[in-house]
Amino acid sequence: MRLATNLRLYRVFPFLRWRSRVNANSARADLLAGLTGAIVLLPQGVAFATIAGLPPEYGLYAAMVPAVIGAFFGSSWHLVTGPTTAISLVVFAAVSPIAEPGSAQYISLALTLSFLTGMFQLALGLARMGILVNFISHTVVVGFTAGAAVLIATSQIKNFFDLAIPRGTSFQETIVLLFEMIDQINPYATAVGLATLLCGILVGKYWPKLPYMIVAMLTGSLLALILDLIVGVGQTSIETVGALPRSLPPLSIPDLSLSAISSLLFSALAITLLGLTEAVSISRAIAVKSEQNIDTNQEFIGQGLANVVGSFFSAYPASGSFNRSGLNYASGAQTPLAAALASVLLLLILLAVAPLASYLPIATMAGVLFLVAYRLIDFHTILRIFRASKAESVVFSVTLVGTLLDLEKGIFVGMMLSLLLYLYRTSRPVIREALPAPGKAFYHFIPRMGAPGCPQLKMLFLDGAVFFGAVNSVETSLRRYDQDNPDYKHVLILGIGINFIDLAGAEMLAREARRRRRMGGGLYFHRLKDSVFLMLKSGGFIDDIGKANMFPMGPQVIPELYPRLDSEVCRRCKTRIFDECQTTLPNGEPRDE
Repeated sequence: MRLATNLRLYRVFPFLRWRSRVNANSARADLLAGLTGAIVLLPQGVAFATIAGLPPEYGLYAAMVPAVIGAFFGSSWHLVTGPTTAISLVVFAAVSPIAEPGSAQYISLALTLSFLTGMFQLALGLARMGILVNFISHTVVVGFTAGAAVLIATSQIKNFFDLAIPRGTSFQETIVLLFEMIDQINPYATAVGLATLLCGILVGKYWPKLPYMIVAMLTGSLLALILDLIVGVGQTSIETVGALPRSLPPLSIPDLSLSAISSLLFSALAITLLGLTEAVSISRAIAVKSEQNIDTNQEFIGQGLANVVGSFFSAYPASGSFNRSGLNYASGAQTPLAAALASVLLLLILLAVAPLASYLPIATMAGVLFLVAYRLIDFHTILRIFRASKAESVVFSVTLVGTLLDLEKGIFVGMMLSLLLYLYRTSRPVIREALPAPGKAFYHFIPRMGAPGCPQLKMLFLDGAVFFGAVNSVETSLRRYDQDNPDYKHVLILGIGINFIDLAGAEMLAREARRRRRMGGGLYFHRLKDSVFLMLKSGGFIDDIGKANMFPMGPQVIPELYPRLDSEVCRRCKTRIFDECQTTLPNGEPRDE
């Protein structure tokens, strides 16, 4: 009784599961991990808000309240919830056609997007639909992320070169405008952006323990100050981000009007799937190292609550961050308290350094975002995809191109193509010809591999699901054998590889059994799984197939089937692959040597 009560409490208050892990040592480790995370998040939050088309401080707001809620109501010990690159880009793509980026209406709609996303995620978690993320393949995520990275880079071209390219300009149009406006490039802003980019690359390569983004931003800001002093502010025209407000995340109310909800509904669904995929994938990846069990449904609930609550504290859609979560684990975090402490420490740091943002050049932010975009592209995995599978290569390419053309629909296009290819593969179960293994082995059938076979009894491994989508493929294959050779009236299906059968599949097998019985042969099954056998039995299909044609585990199937073969065909046969063939014919008559 007490155990059942505790389980119910854990579902409502999942943080009770890890409260016993909190002690003086763990709190110290969590505090250090939280401080590291807060320092790294400061430049990232500003960068992500820039991508999302929001004022810089909103990237930090999205990392405060959502991180605390996600930590206390999720299942992962190390997942850090907050703004991410891909979701920030989807927010911009969704809201910028409706409102001017940075305006009050734009901010309100971004918060509405956070609320809707959270409600979707919460509903999926409460409905125990965590299995949904399994249908978004890793290839789709890699393709979408690569496409998002390219879009991030192209969106920052105008800031990097200080060009008057309109907001919301498409990927291809931005490239065209870059070449058309090449004579308008601001060399001072470009020099600042380039210095930031090079510094970030070098620090990340040679001094990986240093916070490369902070070092790069300081380098760019210092160069901008030097150029302004030497050349003059009027000549350089290097624009800055401006001072950040020194305040707590302000209370906010999302726009829940019918027009706002209807215009953002599809985008919210896209962010829901993307955010949950990010969060669960990151949680599972880190759990492999931390040896923790991840409850996918609880993670859905944690992410949903983080976004719903966050929408009332000026937070645009948030999700699990791979960089910050990995850093959290690597920094020695022991409990989710580390993520919560990082939010508190981030607020304290913001209060201390907010005025310094007035010295941060926009070109420097562009250089940092180029670094972010580059690190998002998983070149190693992309190369492996193209080497390993043509189908996966197509999925990756279509997702990438779809994302570049329409960011919000890119992940859906990739997911649908991935599912279609999966259905195509499962609709064609693998059918392999078999032979009895030498001796009396427990698994006594092996692939034929070109060896002589019996001219009357076709033995087949059938691997896969026999469901409505596979019925035509399986039936066509079974009929082809007797069409090629009329003596193939008997077929033995080695069914250990059949993992599922539905009504359509059972009806097809019963139909094939009746057809072969009319031919004077039969359809036989050996070693069917219990679930498959029960399906055939409960549906009454065993009567059509014949109880005498169903063989359980054991080596007795060939002695049972041999007497059913045609003795005249056996008399002419020279292969004699069965032990029984060597001395007698199926009718019991001794074989003439």
